[in-house]
Amino acid sequence: MISPAIEKMIQEKAGDFIIPAVKIANVQADNPLMHAFLILTKVKYAKIPVLDKESHIVGLLSLSMITDTMLETDDVCVDCLNDHTVAEVMQTEFDTIKTDETLEKELHLLVDDAFLPVVDQQNVFVGLLTRREIMKSFNYVAHTIDDQYTITEKHVDPIHVVGQK
Repeated sequence: MISPAIEKMIQEKAGDFIIPAVKIANVQADNPLMHAFLILTKVKYAKIPVLDKESHIVGLLSLSMITDTMLETDDVCVDCLNDHTVAEVMQTEFDTIKTDETLEKELHLLVDDAFLPVVDQQNVFVGLLTRREIMKSFNYVAHTIDDQYTITEKHVDPIHVVGQK
């Protein structure tokens, strides 16, 4: 369980956590890989969301997924990207979180992922929660907790410490 004091301080910055969908480059599953290649090259993100026509997130796409298609032959084939769609290479297994998710679950999932797609109750993509934004909030807590709280070390009775006699 997260300390209530720490969670409160983190929530003070919570409005800044989610990068809104309108600010995030994305592609659609039926887009040609060439289109996705150009977008990923321009935005310089490692991975972007793949959306359907109703703005539901259906996958994630990285530049390496596209370049694997380019390297299917002995040569690098750029033209072949027009013959394939995003749906053929996108990652379809990934975690998402709801807009009302607990901080504890968000932190748990961000250990293994640099970002988490955020969806509303109808599973419409609303943005990304990034590890970077969470780390910025922890930086805030680490530098300001003493301004709001008095922290004292608990006295530990050596008799109750495991492994000590």
